[in-house]
Amino acid sequence: MTGLAWRSLRHRATASAATFVTVLLGTALMGSFATLAATARGPVSAADRDTLTTMGTVVGAWGALIVLSAVVSTVGITVTQREVEIGLLRTIGATPRQTGRLVRAETLLVAALASTGGAALAWLGGGVLLALLRNTGAVRESVSYSPGLAPAGTAVAVVLVSLVGSGLASRRATRGPASITPHEVRATTALLPWWRIAAAVLLLGYSATMAVVTITVTAHDDDPYSAMATCGQLGIVVALGLACLSPWLLRLLSGPVRPLLGSGAAAYLATYNSRRRARMLSGVLAPVIVLTAAGISVFMIVGTDDRTRPAGFEDDARTINLLNNVVVGMMVVFAAVVVVNTFAAVVAHRRAELHQLWLLGATPHQVEASVLAEARGVAAIGVVLGALASLAAVVPFGVARHEGVVPDGQLWLPPLVMAAAVALTLFAARSALRRAHVPRGALR
Repeated sequence: MTGLAWRSLRHRATASAATFVTVLLGTALMGSFATLAATARGPVSAADRDTLTTMGTVVGAWGALIVLSAVVSTVGITVTQREVEIGLLRTIGATPRQTGRLVRAETLLVAALASTGGAALAWLGGGVLLALLRNTGAVRESVSYSPGLAPAGTAVAVVLVSLVGSGLASRRATRGPASITPHEVRATTALLPWWRIAAAVLLLGYSATMAVVTITVTAHDDDPYSAMATCGQLGIVVALGLACLSPWLLRLLSGPVRPLLGSGAAAYLATYNSRRRARMLSGVLAPVIVLTAAGISVFMIVGTDDRTRPAGFEDDARTINLLNNVVVGMMVVFAAVVVVNTFAAVVAHRRAELHQLWLLGATPHQVEASVLAEARGVAAIGVVLGALASLAAVVPFGVARHEGVVPDGQLWLPPLVMAAAVALTLFAARSALRRAHVPRGALR
């Protein structure tokens, strides 16, 4: 199985590369924060231990949720793309257990290599984060970097999550009778797995509870940063909850965004394909939601803090807001990479379909227009949902700081972040098209 998996990976380079990059950067991001928690267990003062622990566990945990969900989604997409191959293996006698072993072996090879490189990057990234904390005065200069086994432990955890994701996806792909016909019709009407619905309910319920606590309790606290502690991450939490529902949301909202895609065959095909491939395109929609929500919510909260902060908290504000900016910057970069990689994997899977459209008479420009229309639809849905998710953090914090529901400044920021997310999605789609083997003469 290992030999077959290795040979199979070489014929699926683009999808394998998407998984590799996601696992690599995910391990690096999670491991960088984990090294701070490991450093906190060394000979440091109580104040430094609190700061390092907060950065390594609390802040790192939310980043871990984003990373792990992205890893599971990317692995699931690569497995879903292989329905025909898995069906062919089953028609010649392979059992569901054997095909599942093949998928898990491929995932293990890619994840093991990627997580090893990610652990090395995490070791370096943790040192950079600690140096940043020293330079800003958040921790003392005497704190020594002690990452311990945190990078290796993170790598093992990401590999295990990747195997779980491949196991779930392979079980779904091998369910039912053996067939070489893709289950695309079934995918358009398939219900969401129970664990996605449960995770969404849990995340959205937690966000609603903490928003109420922020408005009713922490708004009267003498510590101006207690409100940030309770609601600062809620934009990301709500975005993760919506990301769990992204296949259903994409099928539901593809129709309403149809007017934004223009008229003609390209818009019709884009709407039809978005519904038919909702499960696969949800891998693009989810990081767009998270990227938009993280960028808007954190930067708006930092701006509100600058306008409403009481006197005497300047030193705390400098450290807290710098860390907020660094954390959201890392998450946004990771989400952006996931968008690009996922679109590359999706278009690579559709290479045969794009060739068939061209052979049936569609010009390369028309083929490109239909895929770019899909990208516009996914981007439009993602940025709107991300902007709505950011309100879960921006509104409670503004009310707690007595600024009101509508912030007094930075109203230009949400449109800017949304435009950047749309541009990134279109760039990812266009880049993926140019890497596909559709005749490039008209792909200008």
